[in-house]
Amino acid sequence: ENFKPAQVLNSLKWPDNHLTTNRKLHFSIAKNDDDVHFEIDSLTGDLFLSKELDYETASHFLLQVIIKDYNNNPPQNNTVFLSIDVQDQNDHSPYFQDDFIVIGIEENAPVGTLVYTFNAKDGDGSFLNSKIEYSLEISNMGENPFLIHSSYGTLTTAFPLDREITRSVILTVSAADQAINLTDRRLDSLAAKIVILDINDNSPSFMSSPLSYVMEDVEVGFLVHRIIAKDPDEGRNGQVTYHVLSGNENKAFVLDKITGLLTTAQLLDREIQEHYSLTVMALDDGSPALSATQVLTIIVLDVNDETPIFLKQFYETAVRENQDPGEFVIMVEAVDRDAGLNSLLRYEILPGTGYEKFKMNSDSGELVTTASLDRETQEVFSIKGSPSRSSTAQLYLTVLDENDHNPLFAKTQYQIAVREDLEEGSAILDLFASDEDDGLNGEVMYSLIDDTFGVFAIDSVTGSVVTTKALDRETKSQYTFRAVASDCSTHLPRSTTVSVVVHINDVNDNDPVFLQNPIRAFVSAETCVNETVATVRAEDMDLGSNGAVVFSLMIAETAFQIDAKTGDIILQEPLASNEFSNQLLVMASDQGIPPRTATAMVIIFTEEQEEEISFSHSLYEASVPENSAAGGH
Repeated sequence: ENFKPAQVLNSLKWPDNHLTTNRKLHFSIAKNDDDVHFEIDSLTGDLFLSKELDYETASHFLLQVIIKDYNNNPPQNNTVFLSIDVQDQNDHSPYFQDDFIVIGIEENAPVGTLVYTFNAKDGDGSFLNSKIEYSLEISNMGENPFLIHSSYGTLTTAFPLDREITRSVILTVSAADQAINLTDRRLDSLAAKIVILDINDNSPSFMSSPLSYVMEDVEVGFLVHRIIAKDPDEGRNGQVTYHVLSGNENKAFVLDKITGLLTTAQLLDREIQEHYSLTVMALDDGSPALSATQVLTIIVLDVNDETPIFLKQFYETAVRENQDPGEFVIMVEAVDRDAGLNSLLRYEILPGTGYEKFKMNSDSGELVTTASLDRETQEVFSIKGSPSRSSTAQLYLTVLDENDHNPLFAKTQYQIAVREDLEEGSAILDLFASDEDDGLNGEVMYSLIDDTFGVFAIDSVTGSVVTTKALDRETKSQYTFRAVASDCSTHLPRSTTVSVVVHINDVNDNDPVFLQNPIRAFVSAETCVNETVATVRAEDMDLGSNGAVVFSLMIAETAFQIDAKTGDIILQEPLASNEFSNQLLVMASDQGIPPRTATAMVIIFTEEQEEEISFSHSLYEASVPENSAAGGH
């Protein structure tokens, strides 16, 4: 098909058994659709190509060649059919519909899973020139977890996938034809990004320490520990909440399930319980959810809050007189429920009459004489001893930072007013607390305590308080809750709370409501002009001008007018007859911008007509089955 025009394809020769010398022959091609590609020399019979060929358009031609022999009289015509086959050349490259595609596959797909089928086209006609083989290259140097079938173009998984190790793979897919001559082969390629889709195949893992310490004299709400668990999955599969499964039966602690902040819910007493073992669960939000548990041990540290107590309040003993100094008298003993140094006791004698004749071992509580006693001089000694609860020492020391400052808000209370039509997710207040400590001791996290009725939440890092659902002043006009600023100390974190009061400002979102509609009024035919014949009442739950209702008649009446403020309907002219009746359409409108309205019907009858209205029976009786459906007749 790549034969060039104007070249001789073939020559038609007269058969050898005919004498061709000096024969006058004329060659021509019978006119048809195929002759546009070919021409013949009328004298020599040489066949020429006049137009480029395309195998994919036409692969075969059948020419009818007419040979007119002028040597005969009359001239004789001979016809030859010439069959021409066009041989295919590899002049078309394979091609993909796209240059770049993105494919997603879940990470738990088994090995051999079909990921995608590539389909490249080749415009060549013959088998090998249009036969396509596929190949695969990975853009980075990592292991290729995919395999492509060279003939069918099917991409399958060759190894197990793990999104947490490889999130995506960029592949170059090539399609090459199989022309016999390697140098003639053509190819095309596209880039395919394989995105590994997450499934919930990882349980949360705890990053925080399973051991925490807290002083026994901390206040309620004190931050004891921050539980941290990580989940490498994506989205909801990696969102972790925290729960206490056991060990908190006495409700000594409260755990924020979102932030993992564990705070005290009641006062602690080491002398009653010196440690707690809480089984904490970290639960992700996948489906099904995966979890991990940790036993958190909380050690309650002692403070010197217990007074030493003697085992006996009164000791009685006897000692012989005239004994050398150093004579043993008695051993006193006291106990202290505190721990460590706080329970280490030292004994001493309080000043009193004759106390100088005795000495007490400060460590053991052993009392001995310091002089020889004489019964005749003094027979009875009354001595008081006391273990000391405090001592002093002089130290020279360098002070290293300890977490001795609480986070500090700029105000002791925050009050803010917002409109009730504020959109969900709007920021209403930016809280900020400073902490003079250094490092994690001075890094502040924020949380909310008390019930916000699900209306507010706080960004734990920025302190921005936002709405989490729509507000309605008519349902609740004020919210009061506390915000907690806690530092991030890993040992005995400190916290401060501040009160936040949110006032909900009214917007005009309620229509006036008539207390009765329709209203029937019966008046005497002799009613005087300017006398009130009926009164309409309407309420509006909004505040201020949004809830202030005024009345008007929607259709002007000459016989009646209405007081805009009170709703009184006043007769303006005498009634026409004893059988007078009229219907007034009253509109109640609040003073909001724009105002909201409601309408009611007022029907006015004369008293004579009232007498004509009566029930057909004075008593009506009916029976209703006890399980009748609502709305039944």
